[in-house]
Amino acid sequence: MFPYKDENPAELAPVITVAIIALNVVTWLFVQGAGGGEALARSVCQLGLIPAEVLRSAPAGTSVPLGPDLRCVLTADPHWWTVLTSMFMHGGWFHLLGNMWFLWVFGNNIEDSMGHARFVVFYLLCGVAAAAAQVLAGPNSVVPMVGASGAISGVMGAYVLLYPRVRVHTLVTLGFFVTTVALPAYVMLGYWFLLQLLMGAVGSLSRVEGGVAVWAHVGGFVAGMLAIHLFANREYLDRRREGRGWGGYPSA
Repeated sequence: MFPYKDENPAELAPVITVAIIALNVVTWLFVQGAGGGEALARSVCQLGLIPAEVLRSAPAGTSVPLGPDLRCVLTADPHWWTVLTSMFMHGGWFHLLGNMWFLWVFGNNIEDSMGHARFVVFYLLCGVAAAAAQVLAGPNSVVPMVGASGAISGVMGAYVLLYPRVRVHTLVTLGFFVTTVALPAYVMLGYWFLLQLLMGAVGSLSRVEGGVAVWAHVGGFVAGMLAIHLFANREYLDRRREGRGWGGYPSA
């Protein structure tokens, strides 16, 4: 299922949401070379989050293959800053576009619920929580983690609490059959969250390393559900509550 719009107009201009999308796109084009082999590998190695490097659970000099002719070598420096920089790195065009679309669909309403400054802090906090969850799930992993999906998962976790009954228009693919359906946010996002848990459980049992950082998605989603209680602005929510049928919302 792929959401493409919701029935949830925002009142505040999504300044920060647009700025985050723009920063990710600019980073992809000018830091990662729009996916060019050497630039992409260098950015992933230097700015991606490698759990074993951050925790020093693998020796310096460990070589990590990123492709047929590309390798990443771990250093003795834990590179703590990669917890933040990894949120703005991506592994490919579809990775970038998919993440930015999810952020556009759900981010404007969460920014609208708390204001611009709070949203910056909220977004980064969810990204850090997502990174921490992935590191704890695989502390010895030497595979670089990149992508905004952990922070965006936090946005989605906040959305499902604030607007559970808002209809989200979703593209559904069943083999060769493609259709669209409007689902309540709690159904669409609940399905997505359960899918992440299932993928994480299967990956843990099979001891498969790499691929999608599903525990970052889970950690970010849970962090967003918890943090929205602190970041949501009651005044902003009250002015939009009447007649929308959203139900309850957490205290600011």
